[in-house]
Amino acid sequence: MFELGQLVATPGAVDAIQRNQQTPLEFIQRHLNHDWGDLDDHDRHENDYSVEHGRRILSAYQLKDGTRIWIITEADRSSTTLLLPSEY
Repeated sequence: MFELGQLVATPGAVDAIQRNQQTPLEFIQRHLNHDWGDLDDHDRHENDYSVEHGRRILSAYQLKDGTRIWIITEADRSSTTLLLPSEY
């Protein structure tokens, strides 16, 4: 586990999650449980390292309609943001 800090979401991510009748909590729980979603092995290992060494953590998930969302926890653990890749 790691600290999430303040949880925030962009308008695009909120709209996409609601449109798919899903909840942010299901993705945040996966993120907290080190289920990094749709990342390659290199990025998964990088996240594992980042948890232990205080670096930024990125997870990527697909909603029911195929929309991709990211969850990013900042290196200083001050905040975690749910966003669409286009909003980065």
